[in-house]
Amino acid sequence: MKHNDASHELLKDAHELGMEGRAASADHAKLKLWLRMLACTTQVEAEVRRRLRKRFGITLARFDYMAQLHRNRDGLKMRELSRYLMVTGGNVTGLTDDLEHDGLVAREGSPTDRRAWIVRLTPKGQRSFEAMAREHEEWILELFAGLDDASVKPLYGELGKLRVQMMEARHER
Repeated sequence: MKHNDASHELLKDAHELGMEGRAASADHAKLKLWLRMLACTTQVEAEVRRRLRKRFGITLARFDYMAQLHRNRDGLKMRELSRYLMVTGGNVTGLTDDLEHDGLVAREGSPTDRRAWIVRLTPKGQRSFEAMAREHEEWILELFAGLDDASVKPLYGELGKLRVQMMEARHER
């Protein structure tokens, strides 16, 4: 049995197919692709969540929050964080309170808007995030190791086309 055949049998026999279990053999290939992408994303995210919690005692939400601040070294207003993370202001406030308590972020008043807070990673937060990010990258490489390099670039390109098409469709409405 070839690797592909074995992989398909493993998926077929899996206890929980997740989203992919919704597909029927007669469904359109694009529907099946959507369900497979969703299942893969869910599996990868669950594994990353598990590893972040086990290795660093941190949630994926905290990791994502810190990643945004790491990309924006000058800090972000809390409402910007909320928009980037696609969560409510209340969620950002709770995360900020927790991370500030742990000494990983600091907030200060905005010089241009007295109602806004700007949040930045502390030096401890920078070091902590960079250590997590290094391991996170290794985990992603490990989880995607089953894809050969020759297939990754075209897949990445095709998914980019899909994103552009989705954005264009959204703006037309």
